[in-house]
Amino acid sequence: MFGRITFDPAVMGGRACIRGMRITVSLVVNLVANGMSTEDIIREYPELEGEDLRQSLQYASASRTRKSGFSRALLREIPGRHGRVGDDGGSQS
Repeated sequence: MFGRITFDPAVMGGRACIRGMRITVSLVVNLVANGMSTEDIIREYPELEGEDLRQSLQYASASRTRKSGFSRALLREIPGRHGRVGDDGGSQS
């Protein structure tokens, strides 16, 4: 069902990625949530395909219903959230 979603401890710390690339599912979800169209995302990330985006969104939806950790992972990847990507603590000055 999610043949394009991969997990490898050596790639992005084992987070859900697309076809072994350093592009995470949560990044794709963030881009879509912020209004980017499929065409815009593929233009920005030409190594991606429409099916990659579809499976990413389906995986995120299925994961969200199974475990609450996905939302925390998603927040860590939102640029500008609490100052910078990956910053779990307060704002940057």
